Amino acid sequence: MPPLAKPIERSLRSLLGADALLTDPADCWAYGYDNSRRQGLPQAVAFAIEHEQVRDLVRLCNRENLTLIPRGRGTGTTGATVPLHGGLVLSLERMDRILRIDAANRIARIEPGVTNQALQDALALQGFFWPPDPTSSAACTVGGNLACNSAGPRAVKYGTPRENTLGLRAITGAGEEIRTGVATTKGVVGYDLTRLIIGSEGTLAVITEAVLKLTPLAETKRTLQAGYRDIHAAARAVSALMAQPIIPCALELMDGACLELVRSYQDPGIDAAVGALLMIEVDGPARCIDLAAAALGRTARVEGLIDLREAAGDAEVERLWRVRKALSPALRNAAPQKINEDVVVPVSQIPTLIARLDGLSRDTGIRILSFGHAGNGNLHVNLLFDPADPGQAQAARNALDALFDLVLALGGTLSGEHGIGLEKRNFVAREIDPVTLRLMRDIKRQFDPRNILNPDKTLPPG
Repeated sequence: MPPLAKPIERSLRSLLGADALLTDPADCWAYGYDNSRRQGLPQAVAFAIEHEQVRDLVRLCNRENLTLIPRGRGTGTTGATVPLHGGLVLSLERMDRILRIDAANRIARIEPGVTNQALQDALALQGFFWPPDPTSSAACTVGGNLACNSAGPRAVKYGTPRENTLGLRAITGAGEEIRTGVATTKGVVGYDLTRLIIGSEGTLAVITEAVLKLTPLAETKRTLQAGYRDIHAAARAVSALMAQPIIPCALELMDGACLELVRSYQDPGIDAAVGALLMIEVDGPARCIDLAAAALGRTARVEGLIDLREAAGDAEVERLWRVRKALSPALRNAAPQKINEDVVVPVSQIPTLIARLDGLSRDTGIRILSFGHAGNGNLHVNLLFDPADPGQAQAARNALDALFDLVLALGGTLSGEHGIGLEKRNFVAREIDPVTLRLMRDIKRQFDPRNILNPDKTLPPG
């Protein structure tokens, strides 16, 4: 990829400042990849610190027909921020101010570079939280959460960024400034562009500010751990738990293959007969929490339950969650490579999905591990294989193809929170009909007529 033309480089330095533009390939490589293992070399990396700089930068890219890829901290897993064609990566990590926390109206106004954890820490001091809580919350930015509609365990009760964002300030691909949504919890004037931009992975507009809806911190919480004979019993328990009136604030599932992997990594302190695990949390008023926990415990007692524990204090909570936290480091050493998909099916279809994944594993010879946010039907299905073995690599591709067909046949969707990016782009047409895809491409052209914003991501080629 050739370097930036000198006139463009001079214009960028004049706009941003000398210390806010990287052009040396050695410096730029660090902004050319994400957690998908894909990578590309941008021609330059720009750092903006205010809305007006982003606006002027997008307008400059329009004049010069220069591709622009907005980026947070690069924790995504689908290649959504990988520069395919060189161009300019716009890092928003320096736009990291919490502009205002309005406790009286339960809103916060923030810039996109604020990390999820920094926001939660600041809100907690005033008795609030923002519900989205991805596993990468210590590093990921709120702007990245909005770009991919990334949620986490709490979404089962509190919803995703789309349900917890009231309005946005943004720059379209045409360089036009827009404000979407409201600063109130109700409002129906005009089309809902806020929810449209959230989840669009930087293909329509660059978010420079967001108005977030806050939730008061619960007075207390209870944690339960339920071990089952097999994944089918655990899946039945999930359906039962989600059909009763007390909504858990987290309902996490691990299948038997995950437990075996953790046992090879460390002793999880779980009965060897347990073939699937549920982590159940409930929050609420202190005077009601015992009754709520007891109700969930009763509902979790389906046929196949082996062990049910309730944490007695913070140390016990940490011990019960230890097995779930051990899974990620164990997965890193389980196989030379893994395909991690975050598919979603209706909660009632989880038992069917699990059963057919068992058959898919046997048919393809690919080891499959499943865990995730069972209360939403959002499972992380991991296909483990050795890419150096051509037979295994092809079998993994066949298994992925069959997995997506299975999910769609069960009334599900290909991604719950990881997004589409590059990894799933070519499968999108299986889920979305041609007319709807055409309308989506028309929307893209309206927002970004020269196709400079993160091109060739999210939607399959037309």
